[in-house]
Amino acid sequence: MVAVDARTQIRDFLVTRRARLTPEQAGLPAFGGRRRVEGLRREEVSLLAGVSVDYYTRLERGNLKGVSDGVLEALARALQLDDAERMHLFDLARAANATSSGATRRRSPAQRARPALQRVLDAMTGAPAWVRNGRADILATNRLGRALYSPLLDHQSTAGTSGTANTARFAFLDPRGREFYCDWEQTARDMVGVLRTEAGRDPYNRGLTDLVGELSTRSEDFRTLWAAHTVHVHRTGSKRLHHPVVGDLDLTYEVLDLPSDPGLTLIVYTAEPGTPTADALTLLASWSATLDASPTPDHVAPEA
Repeated sequence: MVAVDARTQIRDFLVTRRARLTPEQAGLPAFGGRRRVEGLRREEVSLLAGVSVDYYTRLERGNLKGVSDGVLEALARALQLDDAERMHLFDLARAANATSSGATRRRSPAQRARPALQRVLDAMTGAPAWVRNGRADILATNRLGRALYSPLLDHQSTAGTSGTANTARFAFLDPRGREFYCDWEQTARDMVGVLRTEAGRDPYNRGLTDLVGELSTRSEDFRTLWAAHTVHVHRTGSKRLHHPVVGDLDLTYEVLDLPSDPGLTLIVYTAEPGTPTADALTLLASWSATLDASPTPDHVAPEA
């Protein structure tokens, strides 16, 4: 089983980021001869970051306790981290320092949507919308969101021991996931990146650890992607889905953090007006009315 713990995450993240950079990319002279390591050497990273080799070695062994923001910024520049990776590095440092100071561990994300939040979803009638937590559980949807994700919500295989439908489990463990997500490879990378980012924020989340362990045990694709230590932050983008009732959908999405519900995000899909996808959403809305007469499966999180 793949572990989710702060020290291991720090070590593997820094090693993989160092391995992907060549001296030429880092602006360093490339000396002749065969290099014993892939990417930059430790001493090269320490030079770029302005710290001693011994100090950087300590960091790469997974010890970020007491590291200043200035050193973290220098390390992010040396390793040419993007915004998501830089944020992940700071999250890892915060988790390490919280442990060392005996601070209370981060509260795990909520597992239910508040009634008021459900009312907001219900008021959104023209666009599929849903709420998830950091481990990709679907906690609540509006009517159109329920229809859009019906292939996932209507089957027990997408729910784990928590009894809540989970998009990562559907993508990696349910064969229908590869049919539903037209760009499955990209979706899989993004999904693992989101879970890896959440693991940096909250390495002691038991539900997340259990999910990663389950996916690692049962999916070689997940194990490979997880080992790459790619992190990803969903903000906006496009998604191509194949719905069994209305066919292919080319959607754009917006992801909104919910400050009053730490750990929860609202995802809203829309379609360009006048496109076949817009027509398909209208058809899906008509079809979704038939779902209201059906009882909600026991494994789906209550939408309240």
